[in-house]
Formats: sequence, structure tokens, C-alpha cells
Amino acid sequence: MHEDWHRNAVIYQIDPSLFRDSNGDGRGDLRGVADRLDHLRALGANCIWLLPFYKSPFRDAGYDVSDHLSVDPRFGDIADFIHLMERAEELQLRVLIELVVQHTSVDHPWFQHARSHRDSPYRDWFLWSDEPVEVEGVEPIFPGIEDSIWTWDEQAGQYYRHVFYSHQPDLNVANPAVRAEIARIMAYWLRLGIAGFRVDAVPHMVEVARAADPRKDGLWILDDMRDVIARRNPDAVLMGETDVPVSKYDEYFGNGQRLNLLLDFWVNNHLFLALARGEGEPLARALTERKPPPPHSRFGVWLRNHDELDLEQLSPQEREEVMAAFAPDEDMRIYGRGIRRRLAPMLGGDDARIAMAHALMLSLPGVPILRYGEEIGMGDDLSLPERRSVRTPMQWSDTRNGGFSSADAGELVAPPISEGAFGYPARNVEAEMPQPDSLLGRTIAMVGCRLGIREMGCPYRLARFECRPVFGVRYDDEEGGSVVVALINLGGEPVEFALREDDLLELVDVLRDRDYPTPEGKPPRIALGPYGYRWMRRKQRE
Repeated sequence: MHEDWHRNAVIYQIDPSLFRDSNGDGRGDLRGVADRLDHLRALGANCIWLLPFYKSPFRDAGYDVSDHLSVDPRFGDIADFIHLMERAEELQLRVLIELVVQHTSVDHPWFQHARSHRDSPYRDWFLWSDEPVEVEGVEPIFPGIEDSIWTWDEQAGQYYRHVFYSHQPDLNVANPAVRAEIARIMAYWLRLGIAGFRVDAVPHMVEVARAADPRKDGLWILDDMRDVIARRNPDAVLMGETDVPVSKYDEYFGNGQRLNLLLDFWVNNHLFLALARGEGEPLARALTERKPPPPHSRFGVWLRNHDELDLEQLSPQEREEVMAAFAPDEDMRIYGRGIRRRLAPMLGGDDARIAMAHALMLSLPGVPILRYGEEIGMGDDLSLPERRSVRTPMQWSDTRNGGFSSADAGELVAPPISEGAFGYPARNVEAEMPQPDSLLGRTIAMVGCRLGIREMGCPYRLARFECRPVFGVRYDDEEGGSVVVALINLGGEPVEFALREDDLLELVDVLRDRDYPTPEGKPPRIALGPYGYRWMRRKQRE
């Protein structure tokens, strides 16, 4: 195994509770995931990211952990996890899991011990105060749901801090005993063969670490995690949820000695601004203002994830522009900063436009991440509260419950989308798989092509042309001398423009949404249809 395996990865994000129910109890489980890994191989993904499967009361989709070393019974047991790992190994799939150690559930034994007595050895594992105190720069993550980051605990006789929900007390990661336990948790799962962790809520852990010890601006907490990786499995990666200003990205990478993968909210936000305007400029500008990652590190790029589309990296005017385009109704918005919708309904259910968005994301420099269901254009259920609107069961077929579960409707962990243009009778894997022109068929072609284009892991720059609706990026393999250019039309009208790249006079398509004439002229003229895309390679000379 090579230490830079992640540089040419396509990651598929799975919520085990919503992917496949193997035993008919209405809830997805690890056996269900293992049974459907062949779908990921057909799609072309080579790494999976599992959302939490730890023991939890599941008041926040499993991010409220009550035991980091146990599989919640609803998902099976540790034997089922090992079976999943073995099946993934057979299919040459790597597995990333969540490391949720910024907070726990109030049900966690650590918190129960901590609240029992002020002299409890676990008391200092959490953050307490006799009175609520303001912490500079720290506000409730869920405004309108939580009014404060402090909640009074009658049993403890003090307030405890929580930047997320009040049932998720913040861990005091500045405490050496807490960090030792984090190291033990990491070592346990690394021994079971995982390829790394997606680290939840990284900036909030750094803030607590900084307050206790300002060296390295609190980022020493990531150095500690990297040390655990280095001792146990140097090839494993840390993928960080780091919704911070783009100017701070370098610090979180730490010259490649902290995070291997940084989830890039900056580019994600500007990608949606570009989609809202139907113009490439916002995304091109975002890439220009973002420094390249250090050696052995990459950005994680995606369209939608399991949370709201958080637009905090945009200006207030830009944010409102995206909201107006994709969340015109107040019920589609959340927390005053984001959108609680899936990609397909945001783009009007237009498969050509959705496929264009996939091609756009997959053409970006970084590691692409697909969320389950995006490949078939799954929708959302705005009748469900908060972020649950985008957390509905995977749609495998047009049979009962979309093939997710054989349970009765009342037993399901969440209701499947059954009606309308996004219901499982209309959109499902079984119907789309044999059709190369379906959204799934087109996504499979894109992912396979993306993995086969080694140049997309090479240095890049923006392609040179003048056409407002189009985004273009060029990749140069300096050793092999090959060049690939990706061009995507974000607009709904056909375009033709001159590609002002003097050394790209002979280009051949490696991926395209439809047939196009061969580029001709000096400079070559490029045609793109409405929401069209072309990835082209410079013709090799004898």
C-alpha cells in the first residue's frame, strides 16, 4: 500500500442507518452496507466513508456517541464490522470512519461519571462553569435550536459547555487523559484495518486546545493525532471537517504533517455560487485564491453532504444570491446560513444539469466525494425537521420501501421518498443501472474516467479562454508530457469559444456529454451544448 493512495481516490459517503436494512428491522446496518459494496465498485469509487455506527441514543444521527469502542446494536456487532472490512478488502475498497471526539452524548459513561460529583476523576473531561461565560468567537452552531453554549445540569450543580446540541457536551481535549483516550480509540479502529478517519468539528477542538495551551495556535491537537497515525499505520489518513477561512488552510495541513485531506468548504460554497449564476468565474476565482496543498496532501471536494449546505464562506450578498436561486422558500433554509436540500431538487430535477454539476465537481483539483444517492439524483423530504430532510433511505428499486427494507412503514428509521419526480418508483439504482444515458450511467462513466486520468493528480491552472458560462481547468503531467483540459458549461445555452492554449492545437475527447465536432483552428474553437462538458487530452505525437 502506497502512502499517497488518497491522491487518486474517489470517496463514497454512506450513512449506514439509511443505506440498506439486511434483517428487516427497519434500520440500515453494517451487513446491509457489506451486501451492497458491489454497487460502489460498479460506480467506480475506491474508498468509502462511513457515518457513525457507534453506540448512541441517535438524537443526532449517531454524532452523539455514548461508546466509541462499540458498534450500536441497531447496526449489528463488531463481527459485522469485521465482515464489512473483509468484504471491502476483497473489492479493493478502503474504509474511512468518523472520529467524533469534540463532544459526546450526555448518555456517555464519562459524562455520567463527571456530573455525579465535583471530585469525579471524569469531571475535568468536560468543560464546566458556575455561570455561563462568553467565549470569544464561539456561538451556538444551531441558532434557533440552541440559544446558548451553556446548559445547567442539576445533578452536577454547574453549567456544562456544548457548541452543538445541549445533549452533546464538549470534551475537554486539553486534558491529557482525554487525549490518551482519543489515542486509544484511534489505535483500536486502526488495528481493525481502517484507512483513516474523518475528524469531526476540527476547529472547535482546536479552539479548546488553544485556550488551554496557545502553542501552535492550538493545532498541536492535530499533531497528537498524527503521531498516533504514524505509530499505528503511516498510510492511514486524517480527513478534517474544517469550515474555516481559506487563509487558515495551510495551518491545518501543517505542511502535510497534520491533515492529509481537508474538506474544502471555500470551494464548495463558490461552486454553488457559480451554479446559481450559471457562470464559471466564482469557482475560478475561488481556486485562484486558494493555495495549492502541500506535498502528500489533498483537498476534499464535494457537492452535497449529510448536513445543511453551509454558505458561511460567501459574503452576505453572495449567500443571499445562492439562497434565492436554490432555496426560495423559507422552509428550505436553516440556521440563517444554509440550505437543507439535496442537489437534484436544487437543480430542478434536470438530469443534464445534475450531470453537469457532477462533471464540474469531478474535474476539480482534489479528492472527489460522492454522497449516497447523488448518483441517481435522490431528492429531499422537507417535512422532516432540520437536516433530516436530506437524510432519507437509499433508493435501490421500485419495490416496497425502495428496496431499502422489508419492514412495515411505521418501523422505518426514516420514511423513503415514495412520490413525485424524486420518489423511488421514478429514481432508483435498478432502473438506471442498465441505461448508459441515465444519470447513474453518466456518473459511472465520469467516475471511471476520472480515476483513469492520472493527469488530474498533477499540477493545474485555469484554462485560458473567454466565455462567461464556462469553467475550465488544465492539468499538466510534466514528467510524461501529457495534458488534460476539462471544460464545463454551467449555462443552459450552447456556446462556442476559442481555447487560447497555444500548445493544445490537437485535442481528443476522453469524456463528453454528447457528440461534438473535433476542435479546429488556431486557436482551436470549442463547442459545448447546454450544460455540456468535455474532458480532452492533447493528442499524443509519435
